[in-house]
Amino acid sequence: MWNQLYNPLGNAALSTIVAAIPVVTLLVLIASGKVKAHLAAIIALILANLVAIFVFTMPANMSIRASLLGVVTGFFPIGWIVLNVIFLYRITVEAGRFQLLQRAIGGVTTDRRLQLLLIAFAFGAFFEGASGFGTPVAITAAILIGLGFSPLAASGLSLIANTAPVAYGALGTPIQGLASVTGIDPYILGAMVGRQLPFFSLLVPFWLICAFAGWRGMIAIWPAILVTGLSFAIPQFVISNYINPWIVDIGASLISMGCLILFLKVWQPRELWLSAKLRGKDESAATMAAPKPMDITPLTSAQLWGALLPWIIVCIVMLIWGNGAFKTWANSIFTFAYPVPELHNMINKVPPVAARPTPEGAVFAFTYLSFTGTGMLIAAIISGVLMGFSPLKMIKEYGRTIRLCAISLITISAMLAIGTLTRLSGVDATLGLAFAATGVLYPFFGTLLGWLGVALTGSDTASNVLFGNLQKITAEQLGLSPILMAAANSSGGVMGKMIDAQSIVVASTATNWYGHEGSILRYVFLHSIALACLVGGLVTLQAYVYPFTAMVLK
Repeated sequence: MWNQLYNPLGNAALSTIVAAIPVVTLLVLIASGKVKAHLAAIIALILANLVAIFVFTMPANMSIRASLLGVVTGFFPIGWIVLNVIFLYRITVEAGRFQLLQRAIGGVTTDRRLQLLLIAFAFGAFFEGASGFGTPVAITAAILIGLGFSPLAASGLSLIANTAPVAYGALGTPIQGLASVTGIDPYILGAMVGRQLPFFSLLVPFWLICAFAGWRGMIAIWPAILVTGLSFAIPQFVISNYINPWIVDIGASLISMGCLILFLKVWQPRELWLSAKLRGKDESAATMAAPKPMDITPLTSAQLWGALLPWIIVCIVMLIWGNGAFKTWANSIFTFAYPVPELHNMINKVPPVAARPTPEGAVFAFTYLSFTGTGMLIAAIISGVLMGFSPLKMIKEYGRTIRLCAISLITISAMLAIGTLTRLSGVDATLGLAFAATGVLYPFFGTLLGWLGVALTGSDTASNVLFGNLQKITAEQLGLSPILMAAANSSGGVMGKMIDAQSIVVASTATNWYGHEGSILRYVFLHSIALACLVGGLVTLQAYVYPFTAMVLK
């Protein structure tokens, strides 16, 4: 057995600085734009191994095994989702169905701002609720680029939009993960998150359109934004507090989409915003083909259903695949669990991160049938057959998709290797303890700890599992509500989703703008920090000014 060390240098500040070297290196190299994302990830992975072995005293064989486990889990399930989403998108384009979808959306509105509300925010929230794990960004970014948005607009705005729904993603998986490590009822945690995020579900649509079109462009369509935000935020609160945390995103997104479409039948902006590039400097605009007027010729009923058919199939399949009962059934048919030798249960997480020495599991669960990516592949195959593709033609298109995504898959695997290694080596916990030492300011910085966790791991679920118990222990020591701070980890984490390297690579792949991850990161970084700080401010108010909002759930 090897026990994790959280202050290997005997100086908390110095240990924290050293622990931050891999992730800081990764972000700086990507943001510089001078190093390709896959090379930056490999360099950061090497540094993470050196830090884990020579500073945190992790045995070298454990460090290497942890890295390899991360590489494999980077492809299954994350890379597997991306690959099959892009495959579905490519066959819809090849069959001409995507062009029909463009016309269908144009029939609702040709205004680019309203298209963002409909696709990036509301439609993306549905896929976050149904499957999560990179699916919403991959799908919405691909749709936006197909609608003519610039690569930076499609990538960056999809990332900004995919924030408020994240805490309830994949049928409430982050909440369930948080409950598993804190011992707090998931219904109570879901309700507490539902008293934080609705404020941002209302704010984010305004923020999204302002980022795209500027203040005046946003004000010009404020009624539509208000309808979109309120029709998402109110159901989000009601469902999370009075029903359950599993169906929050699905219910809220469907209501939001329906309300926006109905509202646009009676209201349209005075002036249409037809430019598909960012209002400010947009370096990706030069890569766009000459813009073509959007065809808004009304579709026949057959054409409309033909355009929507692939996405209807995806929605149905994702709802099935996200269901816990289906996963249990699928895993009973096909499950391969591989406990990594000399790593699984050979590392102890110790106080103050855990209440008592707790072995860390290291199992590669190859639950192939229940993987979200497998559901996406099945949806793509069904769609391809219904659209008239022969098996040979689909195989050829899949081969082209693999070649397109190859470098991105390597990048995602390297980044997951970093996350797995830093978690098992205790490096992440060292960074978390630095936030936990902020005393009276802990409600604010504890929220940012959740943000950091998602930025590091790429997953709100992983961040909750990593830091959830630390949040609970620290809150109890400071006399704060453990429910409030555990929920704050998840709520703060949603704003880190837009800057985690994995999501950025997914976005760049979906928009075929690979190699420009630095541009995407620089664009979304300040948005991420600003929104995370606002969440931290709200949690601080809940802790000290309006404590009844946290106490009522106890």
